[in-house]
Amino acid sequence: MNKFLCIAIAVIYGQTMSGQEFSFAHQELWEVTGKSHVFERFEGKESLSPFQSQVRLKNFEFFTGILEYDIYITPDRGFPGIDFRIQDAVNYEEFYVRPHQSGNPDANQYTPIFNGFAGWQLYYGQGFAQAVEYKMNAWSHIKLVIAERAAEVYINDMSTPLYYIPELKRVPKSGGLGFSGSGPSAFRIADLKVTKQSNPVLKSKAIAVEPLEKGVISSWSVSTTFEEATLEKPVDLSADMKKGLKWNKVDAESRGYANLARVAIANGQNNTVFAKVTIESDKDQIKKLSYGFSDRVRVYLNDQLLVGGHDEFTSRDYRFLGTMGYYDDVYLRLKKGDNELWMAVSENFGGWGIMGRFDNIDGIKIK
Repeated sequence: MNKFLCIAIAVIYGQTMSGQEFSFAHQELWEVTGKSHVFERFEGKESLSPFQSQVRLKNFEFFTGILEYDIYITPDRGFPGIDFRIQDAVNYEEFYVRPHQSGNPDANQYTPIFNGFAGWQLYYGQGFAQAVEYKMNAWSHIKLVIAERAAEVYINDMSTPLYYIPELKRVPKSGGLGFSGSGPSAFRIADLKVTKQSNPVLKSKAIAVEPLEKGVISSWSVSTTFEEATLEKPVDLSADMKKGLKWNKVDAESRGYANLARVAIANGQNNTVFAKVTIESDKDQIKKLSYGFSDRVRVYLNDQLLVGGHDEFTSRDYRFLGTMGYYDDVYLRLKKGDNELWMAVSENFGGWGIMGRFDNIDGIKIK
């Protein structure tokens, strides 16, 4: 590559000693897909306003370092954010803000995207979101310092991290970079700056990922997807309902949840999987299982239906988020020997998960 071409590229990309700056004045750098978008100069900045669209920086990859950008938000409901380590259209890491939740504990969100599913109903609270008051109808500055497996979030205050993300959930791998914004409200982004660093310094004290509690089901076998409607009329499981299923393994994460979207790929009406384990009991006995799910579940023991439940977003009241936890109990009548526990889990959006925990594992073994 000749030196004149190198100089031209550096000018377009705004390359500096401290990072690369990507201006939205250069529309050719960006690929935008979705409902609509506008490149414009707004409130003193060359900006892009994408409406329910995905924005991707062309021919660029990012792994670790610092991401900085300006964002103009209003109090309207929306979820504008930045996507990084993009592997394809449905697999990446994401950080976004919720302007309409300004000041609330869920004012923002880090979530991995697996096979098109965000996981905010699984990944919530400390390490995933933090309360902050936003500047409305004004430009705000956001900075993410991203190490290989952890990250820090800064919003407007660039000296102190708003919060620390102790565990980025996807396997660390270099990928694309861009922005997205679902929800009804538009927003504007400007002045993206990327500083690639192999070992970025995190100011926060490292937090060890907590091990699973005793009695938590540590891994599940997860079936291929099928239509939820196939479970509406039958009460118990039959051989025909199990026929043709293929299985993958999913391990439970630190809080005990298993993210089914890691292996499950929804396709049209195929929004349901079975998650199963085998419980070996040394005698006939009853054991309490505490469990959580998202969004809907049917619980079967040895092919017999025991209970079902709904936990979707707003299913209980207008602010119910559908977040997962050990909120439900079922008493399993175990026979001596092997017992098959099957959970049929159906998903709309927000997180596809299952979790289970026995308070007392005396006399049983979870295979």
